[in-house]
Amino acid sequence: MSTDGAKPRPSGGHPRPDGAAYPPPPPPPPPGAEVPGDSTGDTGSVRAAKATARGVAGFARVTGRASRATVRTARKAAGAQGAERSGLNRLIELHAANAAGDSAFAIALAGTVFFAGATSGQRGPVLLFLGLTMVPFAVVAPLIGPFLDRFSHGRRWAIGATFALRAFLCWVLAGTLTDGSPWFYVAALGVLVSSKAYGVAKAAAVPRLLPHEITLVKANGRVALSGVVGACVSAPLAGLAYWIGPEWACRYAFLVFTVGTIAAILLPRQVDSSSGEESIDAPRATAGPRRGSGLPPQVAFALRANCGPRLLSGFLTMFMTFVLATEPLDGWESKTKSTLLVGLVVGAAGLGNTIGIVVASLVRKINPAVMVVVALLADIAALVVATIFYGLLPLVVLGLTVGLMQYLAKVSLDSTIQSGVPVRAHASAFAKGDTTLQLAWVIGGFLGVILSYPAVNGVGLAFAAVLLTAWAVFVLRSAPSRRGRAQADRPIPA
Repeated sequence: MSTDGAKPRPSGGHPRPDGAAYPPPPPPPPPGAEVPGDSTGDTGSVRAAKATARGVAGFARVTGRASRATVRTARKAAGAQGAERSGLNRLIELHAANAAGDSAFAIALAGTVFFAGATSGQRGPVLLFLGLTMVPFAVVAPLIGPFLDRFSHGRRWAIGATFALRAFLCWVLAGTLTDGSPWFYVAALGVLVSSKAYGVAKAAAVPRLLPHEITLVKANGRVALSGVVGACVSAPLAGLAYWIGPEWACRYAFLVFTVGTIAAILLPRQVDSSSGEESIDAPRATAGPRRGSGLPPQVAFALRANCGPRLLSGFLTMFMTFVLATEPLDGWESKTKSTLLVGLVVGAAGLGNTIGIVVASLVRKINPAVMVVVALLADIAALVVATIFYGLLPLVVLGLTVGLMQYLAKVSLDSTIQSGVPVRAHASAFAKGDTTLQLAWVIGGFLGVILSYPAVNGVGLAFAAVLLTAWAVFVLRSAPSRRGRAQADRPIPA
């Protein structure tokens, strides 16, 4: 009997005073189950959340320590061999920021219609995309190059302006990625033009900060290697921002370019120094007579030699992308395997380019005049082998050779321009060289797309081998005279 006078509730089945039956009692909860009003389950959730937070915090600490160690190591390497004393390390770090921002910009636009032509797998859009790639260079060569030459006493501000403009345009892009605004194309092309203008201004600044301990080839290689490091560090962060939303990848690029603007303005004053400058019209006994291009003979020769590897790079990229996707090698017929096959061949070219950057940054001395010829002949040899012994290994070796030789030839051309062209004309010379090489790449890409049609793809590699051999004969026959060759063959002093 209840002590407070209340009647106990009868068990299920017994009638209530009004004659109805009480509902049966609910079944007891299983042992350990969370009961309403009980804090046991909540405590377990809190413990799990705390454990997760501790794990994330631990991972962040480890990642932070690794990142700080990587930055310290990179900065130490950037300042080695007198680079810290001359200020070259500041330009190296700036180039890493440039590559970081460019990689974030590329990731932000990866899923947009701007790059759809390059990834659509259809020849028409690809040909249109190749034409679009010439637009930035069409602006850089006739306009920006001479402007930077006249602005030579303010190179820090010129370089900073290329960063600031890209920062502004990336912020604009963040608001136009999804609404279909026509300003999207204007801003995207503006970023590409600014990026090319930065490359021209940066190349003209390297000789101003060159320490006595290293050569121009090695300095250019070290600067390029910092770009690889910057892109590798930035790409995962940009990818995370893109996962949140493509516009956030653009905002991340805006932040990187903003930091780069400040770093560019804080470059050493030697970048703006006019010491040793001469007029582009001044006679130069060592350069010999100028030809129609306006470039000294050794520079024109190096540029012509560079056109071969660059044309082959464009051809290989487009030709192999279509041929291996439609007519893969035996045993690689499935879609997944054919995609992997294309990645192996084209990726080998990217790996070769990276190896070239490492080699140029570590080797003690490279003779630029000899290197551009070696690169051209090595590409021809690899192309002939791949034509005769068509298979996976020869194609991978071809891609590796093309990437490696393309970079070594380009860094040799840069050093030839930096040492053989008057300082006041550096920007114009680099702009003209970059435009010519991009045109060669586009021509190679056009040929690769056309020769990848099933009716003619069987002779594609053979045609490229014949074309490149004919170009090599032309380049060697147009080599500078003995006097000019003696000047060109002289190694750049360490």
